[in-house]
Amino acid sequence: MARPATAILHYTAPPIVGGVEAVIQAHARTFLDAGYPVAVIAGRGGGASLPPGAEFVSIPDMDSQHPRAAHLAETLEWGEVPPDFSEAVTRLVKALSPVVSRFDNVMIHNIFTKHFNLPLTAALHALLDEGVIHHCIAWCHDFTWASPNSRSKVRPGYPWDLLRTYRADVTYVVVSQQRQHTLAELLGCSSEQIRVIYNGVDPVTLLGLSAEGYALVSRLGLLDRELVLLMPVRVTRAKNIEYALHMVAALKARGCRPRLVVTGPPDPHDAYSMAYYHSLQDLRRKLNVVEEARYVFESGPEPDWPFFIDDRVVGDLFRVSDVVFMPSHREGFGMPVLEAGLAGVPMVCTDIPAASEIGDGSVMLIDTTDDPAITANRILKRIERNPISRLRRRVRQRYTWSTIFRRDIAPLLEREAHG
Repeated sequence: MARPATAILHYTAPPIVGGVEAVIQAHARTFLDAGYPVAVIAGRGGGASLPPGAEFVSIPDMDSQHPRAAHLAETLEWGEVPPDFSEAVTRLVKALSPVVSRFDNVMIHNIFTKHFNLPLTAALHALLDEGVIHHCIAWCHDFTWASPNSRSKVRPGYPWDLLRTYRADVTYVVVSQQRQHTLAELLGCSSEQIRVIYNGVDPVTLLGLSAEGYALVSRLGLLDRELVLLMPVRVTRAKNIEYALHMVAALKARGCRPRLVVTGPPDPHDAYSMAYYHSLQDLRRKLNVVEEARYVFESGPEPDWPFFIDDRVVGDLFRVSDVVFMPSHREGFGMPVLEAGLAGVPMVCTDIPAASEIGDGSVMLIDTTDDPAITANRILKRIERNPISRLRRRVRQRYTWSTIFRRDIAPLLEREAHG
């Protein structure tokens, strides 16, 4: 079944710089990544600044800074309706009608609640009245009538009252519960009639992930995991990976959703090394942590082929991890201690030289003669006590754009588009 197509409307679009424009850019990219057709319709902007595959339609009169729109706005701010207001509305209706009628959903950013181009607001109401817009989503970031800075720009009566008029044929969305209560009061409706969909972040951009790194992170399912533990080591007996597997099983038993990632491979040319790797796979199955404990060696685009990564991709894994874990029997030095420190990731390890001589009390030391459940409990307590770690995990799990789209936006589009 074809995905419903969505048009996103605003006064301006990228490359124009602004908060709403940044959200539009993120929405367009996220829609396309999920396979949903999208177009951006604006008065000013450029298709080259949008993600590949996004359609761009320019209707100059939509721009709040267009000379005609600016002239009308100046008169309206004085509390007068210009004589050519109706003509401007008709011109916008004529320009928009053949465009918006092509889409299952029309997502309108701020135009229904801000005063910057009131002929455009009136034109969209007219298109709704005529049934040209099939399903309208009013994405409301800001409200003129409720703003101490812009409240003086509007007056009771038409067309200003359009900015505080509730329509049952519009799905209203705001970006916070605070804004939900404000808009409900402004429109005279219940808060339940307004949906809250938070803004999100793009981990690829924010964390500087390479394309290969993000692909691996996605295959391993790291972003939605409750606790990501990284072992940046080769598969050798000295690294005591058995203990890590038992510790992951203990975390799972506590109701945690962990993911342990071992970055390095066994030596495929050494029968002894491969035998150890296979024994770890058997232990993983026995402990029922096949999904929770993953080796990069087995996690390539083709699972049946060995997979190797370079230092750049290992760096990507550091940036999405919550803990670097090294229960090593022995280390000559312990480079991951320095790498974790620079990446700002908590380090948990045995008493290896880098930890005791350089860590200066900032590393959590463990004793692998302890029951793995004790170590699991200590790690959870340390992470939960750290407000930075708590916020980081919450954002990573719940507030990436892809998660927000899958959880909140796609059901809205699908349900409304298909009735």
